[in-house]
Amino acid sequence: MRVKRYSGRERRKRRIRKKIRGTPERPRLTVYRSLRYIYAQIIDDVAGHTLAAASSLEPELRERLPNTRNREAAWEVGRVIGQRALAKGIKKVVFDRSGYLYHGRVAALAEGAREAGLEF
Repeated sequence: MRVKRYSGRERRKRRIRKKIRGTPERPRLTVYRSLRYIYAQIIDDVAGHTLAAASSLEPELRERLPNTRNREAAWEVGRVIGQRALAKGIKKVVFDRSGYLYHGRVAALAEGAREAGLEF
C-alpha cells in the first residue's frame, strides 16, 4: 500500500473541520498554501457560498510582489482578503488553517487580515 505524502495534513484538516463551521454571522476564513502561491477564501458553510477570495496568483498582486512564495506575499494576500471582507460587511471570521501549522506564510496571512480589520 502506498502512503500519500499529504495524508497527515489531510487528517489534521478533517479533525479541525469537525469543530469549525462558518455561519452567515461569522464565516470561515480558509487558507490553501501551494509551493508557489497562497490562497484565502471566506466561506459561509451554511449556504455553501464563497463570500470573498484572494490569492497571490491575481495579476494586481503579482505586479506589486517580486516573489509570490514568501511571507510578504502571504501578508499582502491577508490584507487584501481583509479589505474585501470589510467591503462586504464581514468583520468577524473563524480562522481555518486547513491542517497547516500556524507558522510562516499561514501566520503572515492571518496577521495581514487582522491588520486590515478582521477579528478572529
